[in-house]
Amino acid sequence: MDIKTLIDPYDTLLLDLDGVVYLGRDAVPGAPESLREAAGRGVRLAYVTNNASRTPGAIAEHLSALGAPATPEDVVTSAQAAARLVAERVAPGAAVLTVGGMGLRSALRAHGLRPVSTAMEGAVAVVQGIAPGLSYGLLSEGTLAVRQGALFVAANADSTMPTSRGELPGNGAMTRVIATATGVEPIVAGKPEPPLHRESMLRTGSRRPLVVGDRLDTDIEGATNAGVDSLLVLTGVTSPLDLLTAGPRHRPTYVAADLSALHRPYPQVRRDGEGWACAGWSAWWEEGRLRLEGRGDPLDGLRAATAATWEAAGEGQADEDAVKAVLVSSLSGGTS
Repeated sequence: MDIKTLIDPYDTLLLDLDGVVYLGRDAVPGAPESLREAAGRGVRLAYVTNNASRTPGAIAEHLSALGAPATPEDVVTSAQAAARLVAERVAPGAAVLTVGGMGLRSALRAHGLRPVSTAMEGAVAVVQGIAPGLSYGLLSEGTLAVRQGALFVAANADSTMPTSRGELPGNGAMTRVIATATGVEPIVAGKPEPPLHRESMLRTGSRRPLVVGDRLDTDIEGATNAGVDSLLVLTGVTSPLDLLTAGPRHRPTYVAADLSALHRPYPQVRRDGEGWACAGWSAWWEEGRLRLEGRGDPLDGLRAATAATWEAAGEGQADEDAVKAVLVSSLSGGTS
């Protein structure tokens, strides 16, 4: 294959939504245009989200309104993965107490299960996903059902979710209510656990997927768990410091500012003596600290710095104090 741009080797993009395509109700600048270009080149787009609150139809409608090509069949949610997980463990038509919104209820019905709202309705499982206005009453019913022996499944374990106002509590934070009250930990369907990636592959038939996300602990770890390549975009929650101090399971294949990088050649990160180089930057470790010098795009400096730092850290994580000086000096626009 003649590889000219980052996207060339891949047949499918498995795209996170919050922090990658949009923030809240608004598109990440340039994201819809980049996705239209990818679709125009014949690459399959699959929007894979840990957010279980909305139906695929509602998500596709939102994406279309932002200018991104999307149909309900292009959307894969943690609600769908959770529903499949439950359906494989309980009898057809079983009652499932749904601590969440329409996204969860719709996914459960699609698998022939019966969503209910109280423990008294004979729930054999409890499925929890984030939803606006999630009530104490519904959390209490979920607690009662789990105490009575119901299977406990969480759509995802995200501690926070990015919005245009900042990071808000995610489903992982909310599941602690039932888990703490019952002493039972939920089975997690969403990223980085395997069920959501499995759901994505079943629905897309992809052979060469690229996972695209903004979170190291969900998107990138999920790709690592699945053994596929990943692209981290810096439009969401991950900072350069997070990236430099990432452990092995949180290290992406590629790093880019945003989705427009899909349509450009990816800069080569190469060995440079005792260190690593990318474009006009060189990075190495000296006396237990990261060193970086060069000029040009600071993102190329970050790519060189991550290669040098991850090599030095091996199977561990770099100490923040050993890399912070580079972020303050070189990657803020100067030269060290």
